[in-house]
Amino acid sequence: MAKIYSTNLTADKETGLGDWSDQQIRDAVTKGIRPNGEKLLPVMPYEAYSGMSEQDLAGLIAYLRNLKAVRKETPALKTWAPFYRAGGTFVWFQFFSRFSNSPAKAPQSGIERGRYLVEHVALCIDCHTPRNFMGVPNRSLYLAGAKKGPLGEKIPNITPDKETGIGDWSRKDIAELLLTGTKPDLDKVEGLMAEVIEAGFKNMKREDALAIADYLKSVPRIKNKIQ
Repeated sequence: MAKIYSTNLTADKETGLGDWSDQQIRDAVTKGIRPNGEKLLPVMPYEAYSGMSEQDLAGLIAYLRNLKAVRKETPALKTWAPFYRAGGTFVWFQFFSRFSNSPAKAPQSGIERGRYLVEHVALCIDCHTPRNFMGVPNRSLYLAGAKKGPLGEKIPNITPDKETGIGDWSRKDIAELLLTGTKPDLDKVEGLMAEVIEAGFKNMKREDALAIADYLKSVPRIKNKIQ
């Protein structure tokens, strides 16, 4: 229906975020609103980021400020559907959005730390919870995998179901995969998950990886075989 391009997040003043205030960046990240009031398409996971702590948001904004400015125009949205952006975002905001309140500080340990990381930072739900044609997550299959992920690949069930999920994995097995991409059978993950690990997960603190593991082992078991 549409071809969407990611935008320039560097400090370039003309094509990036160089002229944006901290509050404008925060509003885009957590509310999906540009400085001019235009709503971002929900491909940007601002609904999930809305629950990120104020402390972590400040750190994220500081990191973006530190990126080298690169001048690069973002191509225009390509779609055959008239008013795709305006209509699509209006419907999504009115009927499907579920925003969270941003805490001052994130939970520091345990299952609550894991839940926070899964839902608001690492965004495991973005891939591992299937979506309908409008991109709305099917909460009845929370983390139960999807037959078609963001790049068209199959996404595994990561609930603690022993037959179709990761119920037989130990918390150390889960943490090891997050940090190194190695499965319990010593096979390596591939595709988008491998990219995510290489891009950032491998630098995660082990205690955070274990907190994610503890949370994943605590969620409801869902039998959902991905074939």
